[in-house]
Amino acid sequence: MQPADRARNSRMAAEAWIDHVAIPAAQVHAIQAEAGAAPAAQAYIRILRAVGEFDLVLLGLGEDGHTASLFPDREWGAAPGSPDVLAVFDAPKPPPQRVTLSAARLSRAREVLFLVSGESKRRAVAQWRGGMPIPARAITPAAGVDVLVAV
Repeated sequence: MQPADRARNSRMAAEAWIDHVAIPAAQVHAIQAEAGAAPAAQAYIRILRAVGEFDLVLLGLGEDGHTASLFPDREWGAAPGSPDVLAVFDAPKPPPQRVTLSAARLSRAREVLFLVSGESKRRAVAQWRGGMPIPARAITPAAGVDVLVAV
């Protein structure tokens, strides 16, 4: 996926928010996925070494319970010692190759907020509340997560 691709998360985040607030460019770290999943993941691991703990992580929830590019029946990087960044080669929705932060890295944020909207997410929210092992459940910061639901 190229940087100008309209479906790219970093582009959507920039258009909806980042380009409209006073965040220094040096503090915006888009994943360079166009380099390929494995090289981009390794490059992002190096970037994150200098970043430290995130103040806030905003996440969504997919109909299947995925969050970021952590999909059901795939590696989530939740175990202690997991890498901060994962290359994804077999995503069940396009594009098949992706780069994602691991559940372990996302869990080391001070605050995590899930924004969930749409009737199609109702089942995933019910699974999450019911304790089912969906990827969103693997995000476990010390302060817990906040979830805003609009269905």
